[in-house]
Amino acid sequence: MRSLSAALQFLAHDDPGSWSEGLQADCLRVLAVAESQQAAAHARVLSAFSRPGGGLAGDGHRSARVWLTWQTQATRRAASVRVSWMHRLREHPVLAAALGDGGISVSWAHQIADWTDRLPDAVRDEADGELLAAASNGASMSDLAVIAEELRREHAQPDGDGDGFEERNLRLATTFGGAGRLEGDLTARCAAAVEAVLDSLSRPGGPEDTRTLAQRRHDALEEACTRLIGAGMLPQRAGQPVRLELDITLPELLANTGGAAGPGAGCDAVVAPVITGTADYGLLAKLADPESGWKRQLEQAMTDKAAAARFGEDVLAEAVRLLSGPSGRIAWLRRKVTGIPCSTVSLPLEILPAVDTIPLHLRRAVRKRDRHCRFPGCDMPAAGCEVHHIIARKDGGWHSLTNLVLLCRFHHLVAIHRWGWVFTLHPDGTTTAVSPDGSKTLHSHAPPNAA
Repeated sequence: MRSLSAALQFLAHDDPGSWSEGLQADCLRVLAVAESQQAAAHARVLSAFSRPGGGLAGDGHRSARVWLTWQTQATRRAASVRVSWMHRLREHPVLAAALGDGGISVSWAHQIADWTDRLPDAVRDEADGELLAAASNGASMSDLAVIAEELRREHAQPDGDGDGFEERNLRLATTFGGAGRLEGDLTARCAAAVEAVLDSLSRPGGPEDTRTLAQRRHDALEEACTRLIGAGMLPQRAGQPVRLELDITLPELLANTGGAAGPGAGCDAVVAPVITGTADYGLLAKLADPESGWKRQLEQAMTDKAAAARFGEDVLAEAVRLLSGPSGRIAWLRRKVTGIPCSTVSLPLEILPAVDTIPLHLRRAVRKRDRHCRFPGCDMPAAGCEVHHIIARKDGGWHSLTNLVLLCRFHHLVAIHRWGWVFTLHPDGTTTAVSPDGSKTLHSHAPPNAA
């Protein structure tokens, strides 16, 4: 292992640009073989390490995935892939041997395993061997696909479950900041249902919609889930209705950024604010320092009304700063290094009851008046729309019919709040939208005739 490490370290730090082209090509081919052998070796060692009573139990970890996550700095997803590959090669010893010999790449081994997994256990090894032999004789991936289909037809079981029901799965992994990664294997019926929903909700919103198809489908999935929650069609959990909850920190509240909800989310929502703060121990130490002058200012404020007013504003500003930072991640790292005690990374400051951001009677009036999205050219029905403040609340906008308009989620949250389109509701009821750079102007009405 020391020799292997030294060889890889040399290759990783040497300058391949000084090599001949033939040597560069030879190195890439050898590294491809080494990747296959490493995959086989990792699976074999991990399998032995994970056996009951083996080294895994001695290290005090409950599973191989957890051990890989903690001991090799693998992400949860990468560790899961490693463990899954270990189990798979146990069921495909012929493929495992071919990988160990460097006779096939990891990606081709994955594909062959996908094909032969559909076959009965009794013929799987024979099928793996036949496909490997064809690959070694120069068969392409398309040629192997034809052979695999013939094997499937030859060994198909008439009473078997061929709709992928037993292999169905869905995994959602969240990352730092609440972002997520979704992947899985769907049955044909589930895939058809998902496809129908995404197709229905992912159509372009108009010529101003520059989102890619993948981005439109992402937004369609979010809108479908939001509609399902808003319609109250989900069963209760622990006696409580299902609702979408997003925390907001004190700095986000002051900046009116909306936190994880994103720009514009507070424009039309039923909000139950959970406001949190993070103590800034550096500022706390400064305020507690007798040499900082705060004690002297406090004594002066107690005897001077004018000074008391000014001092009160200063105290409020410092209190906000004290509970506004640093960020939770920095606080956590500092607590690990300095040992400064803190029960939690963030401190709950206020938990308020759910409040509808727009009065119900105004919401009904806007829906009755507009009936569909009012962005020029969009006809999304009211059921798929939200109510937007034309002049934002933070800029002095009021809850009034003249300041409220119905917009679909794309034109509301993306086109206006993220891309910066400027929307105008005219006194005659027509609307205009101007692109952020001013190069495009869209009207809900035809231009006037020339005089």
